[in-house]
Amino acid sequence: MKSMGCLRVLCKISCRKLELIGALKDCDAVATIFEYQHFVKTREDAVADALKSGMDINCGSFLVRNTESAVKQGKVGEEDIDRALLNLFSVQLRLGIFDGDPRKGQFGKLGPKDVCKSEHRKLALEAARQGIVLLKNEDNFLPFREDVVSSLAVVGPHARNISNMLGSYTGIPCSPKSLFEELQAYVQMTSHAAGCQDIPCNASDAFHEAILAAKNANYVIVVVGLDLTQETEDLDRVSLLLPGKQMDLVSSIAAASKNPIVLVLTGGGPLDVSFAQNDPRIASILWIGYPGEAGGKALAEIIFGDVNPGGRLPVTWYTESFTKVPMNNMNMRADPSHGYPGRTYRFYTGDRVYGYGHGLSYTNFHYKFLSAPPKLTLLKSSRANIYRNRVLRDAEGLASLDIAEIEESCDSLKFRVQISVTNVGDMKGSHVVILFSRAPRLIQGTPQKQLIGFDRVHTFPNTSIETSILVDPCDHFSVVNESGKRMLVGGGHVLMLGDLEHIVSVELN
Repeated sequence: MKSMGCLRVLCKISCRKLELIGALKDCDAVATIFEYQHFVKTREDAVADALKSGMDINCGSFLVRNTESAVKQGKVGEEDIDRALLNLFSVQLRLGIFDGDPRKGQFGKLGPKDVCKSEHRKLALEAARQGIVLLKNEDNFLPFREDVVSSLAVVGPHARNISNMLGSYTGIPCSPKSLFEELQAYVQMTSHAAGCQDIPCNASDAFHEAILAAKNANYVIVVVGLDLTQETEDLDRVSLLLPGKQMDLVSSIAAASKNPIVLVLTGGGPLDVSFAQNDPRIASILWIGYPGEAGGKALAEIIFGDVNPGGRLPVTWYTESFTKVPMNNMNMRADPSHGYPGRTYRFYTGDRVYGYGHGLSYTNFHYKFLSAPPKLTLLKSSRANIYRNRVLRDAEGLASLDIAEIEESCDSLKFRVQISVTNVGDMKGSHVVILFSRAPRLIQGTPQKQLIGFDRVHTFPNTSIETSILVDPCDHFSVVNESGKRMLVGGGHVLMLGDLEHIVSVELN
């Protein structure tokens, strides 16, 4: 077959100029098309559909066992295999796999000894620091001062279990310490009580020990949430509430503690913690996810103020009522006539505990738009008459235009928003600047807002720093209509930066 010629051709191409990246199917995904979804009638049809849709490589043995017969049946052509090989060899060339003995290459001497090097452990710690999200902090309860916290109780089944910090698909951590051990490094008189025997927490037998520990301590941190007994790749949750009696444990500790408590939440999915959000006895809430080997140290640094939290939620945290939404209704847009609230931050109209992008800091920030255009006009070109003929207008005269008709002009519309971020507090720290857009509601189902981009900046007290975010109007100002076409909408588009707004008027002639 001529496929092997791809390698010879690619070897003559500069790897720096190669932009192709192989498309990978998850393990057994192609088999699932035939065996479980019954989307196709034969194994060969599954192979053909996957390859012709752009897949380059499949995790598993399904293609190994069925591609040859798909070729013999004429369902897969040589050109389909050539395309996949072209992409795969491109990636391998970029990695230097064909540059001689791989043991003599840039990565040839890497091995287990390199995993726990200091730079890698520092990276794990920094990732944990940046990922922790401060959800609530009433009256600036956090950070703790070491000279004020004379004794500390850490309550919860997660606190001394290192495996709960890692999540799934993880390697062997480098000298990990538990949340309890890292907190104890700040306060010598630190006690621990599990409260629940395990994460499912189906019994309250151990509550009394935890309540006693809370009563005897100056301050209390409660660590609850999820682990892999509650959520994995093949284990779906049926509730957004804390598992078992964890909520009762938190409330019992909050009632027994001398001072308001700090609630630390683990796990990868959203949690309905409305009870804690509205309880004044729970002053602060932190979400740490699965923070990895250095998660305990990162959490302790944040709680005691050595690090300023700057994480943002990557998903919307829905209320428990969202579990009543049928899983097989995958419409993104809300349908009020049928009581359907929609999905994701772009379309969801129901109640939420915390929104996408939520995250607090120990300091405050002030934004200012330094540079953003007030108006954009589509540049005329040789296709101006085609544009003009295909501009659609609603009853109020607002226009929209099919992006496919103006692709050659999209680059000319791009611009950068220059932003000033001022730390107006008294603590340094990183901060994630998030820029959203809101389009005119010309097209039915227009998103409430959509993300343009974000950037993490590092700030110092009473000091300003500048950053910029690229805006592509053909992408960020466009809306998909009911026919599936992406339309650039004319009118006033709102750039949203926290509470600050700037209107960009898009004119389509």
